[in-house]
Amino acid sequence: MTTSVATPSSTLDQSLGSLARSIPGTTALFDANGLDFCCAGNKTLRKAAAENGLDADALAARLDAMRGGAAEGRDWRAAPAAELIDHIVDRYHARHREQLPELIRLARRVEQVHGERPDCPAGLAGHLEAMRQELESHMMKEEQILFPMLARGLRPQAAGPISVMRFEHEQHGDALEGLSALTNGIVAPSGACNTWRALYLGLAALRDDLVNHIHLENNILFDESAAAEVSHA
Repeated sequence: MTTSVATPSSTLDQSLGSLARSIPGTTALFDANGLDFCCAGNKTLRKAAAENGLDADALAARLDAMRGGAAEGRDWRAAPAAELIDHIVDRYHARHREQLPELIRLARRVEQVHGERPDCPAGLAGHLEAMRQELESHMMKEEQILFPMLARGLRPQAAGPISVMRFEHEQHGDALEGLSALTNGIVAPSGACNTWRALYLGLAALRDDLVNHIHLENNILFDESAAAEVSHA
C-alpha cells in the first residue's frame, strides 16, 4: 500500500484545523487572511476561502510549498563560507524571526484560555519571548560582526567571536531543554484545541530548525576541519 503525497486539490478539501495541526506556519497564514482555524476549524479550506472571498488555489499552493519545505540534503562542508552564510541567514535566521512572534502569540492565547488546566504550559509565552530576544541579539552579532569576517576569509581574527557564539549556542540548547520541560516534551495533551496543537507543532519545528542551525555553524562553518574532510574523502 502506497501513501499518496498531498496535492493542491487534496489540500483544498482538508479542514482548516487539520491543516493548522499538520503544517508549521499555517496559523500565521490563516490569521493574515482572516481564516478561523480554531472555532471554525472543521470547515474545508475550499469552503472557508469561498466564504471569505479568497483565492483558494493560491492558498493551497502556498500550503503545499510550506508542507514540502526545502531539501536539506546538501553536503555543506564543501561550500564556500560565503555561500553557507547566505544559506544560514536565509533559511534559519529569517525563519526564526518569523516563527517566534507567532509562537508567542499562540502561547499567550493558550495560557489565557486554558490557564485553569493543570497541563497548561504556564510561563511558555514568557520563555519564548526570552528566547526571541536572546536569538535576535545572537543573530545580529553574527550578521554584523562574525559572518562578514568569515566571508572575507579572516578566520584567524574570528577566533574570539566564534568562541562567544559557541557559548551562546549552549545557552540556546538550555533554552530548548526548558521549552521541553514546560510542554511535556512538546506533546499536546488529550483534548487540546486546534490552537494548542498548532502551537506545539510550531514549537517542534522551531526546535528542529534551531538544532540544524546550530549544527551548521558549530560543526561546519566554525570548524576548519570540515572542508578538509571533504577534500580528503
